[in-house]
Amino acid sequence: MSQSLVLFEVAERIATLTLNHPEKRNALSRAMLTTLHEHLHQLASRKDVRVVVLRAAGSVFSSGHDLRELAGCTEAEARSLFALCTEVMLAIRELPQPVIAQVQGLATAAGCQLAATCDLVVAAEAASFATPGVKIGLFCTTPGVALARAVTSKKALEMLLTGTPLRAPEAERAGLVNRVVPTDRLAAEARQLAQQIAQASGRVVALGKRAYYDQLPLSCSEAYAHAQPVMTGNAVLADAQEGIRAFLEKRPASWPD
Repeated sequence: MSQSLVLFEVAERIATLTLNHPEKRNALSRAMLTTLHEHLHQLASRKDVRVVVLRAAGSVFSSGHDLRELAGCTEAEARSLFALCTEVMLAIRELPQPVIAQVQGLATAAGCQLAATCDLVVAAEAASFATPGVKIGLFCTTPGVALARAVTSKKALEMLLTGTPLRAPEAERAGLVNRVVPTDRLAAEARQLAQQIAQASGRVVALGKRAYYDQLPLSCSEAYAHAQPVMTGNAVLADAQEGIRAFLEKRPASWPD
């Protein structure tokens, strides 16, 4: 295919990844997932990128897996496809840079999983989120992993068991979405959020993102035992010392490269 399935650009320390197969509702085909995974792998080592915005061309964010690839597939083929999808989701979670999903329309099944996996979600008022696999006999089990970590258990199970779409305002109330804005303000809102994060030290943001996710499954005492040495190490980093001095001297910080 000559068309690039994922567009990539970097400007002002912000990388933008655009799912670019609108005529197929940005389905997460094997080719799309492979391309997305390659970009994420490259981004992990880019010191000039502090934030990633993940968006999509057209009116649909992503319709999930390309069902044509699952029709008549063998167990080995299904296993390989779902493993690739899991690798992409874990790559987002393990990426040093925060990832902001910019959701303009429907995000369904693995597309909902993709949005829920991102660290932050900015959605247009017209956006909606659904895990409707149960309706076609393919329960959204792997999308449920990301969904259950973004909303309450009851809301996740409601979405998984009924397949009923969650409109953006309700998704915000459920914790799946950070901000809901009119469609004509979506790109600007996501960009503004990315720029705000990009002002911070990339090294410290990466450290903080990893520590946050590492402590989530722990008990309170275990979480403090994990977080305290991380914060201690952070305090003596050049970035922290520069930030503290800048605050005390009432000047902008200049982060070390």
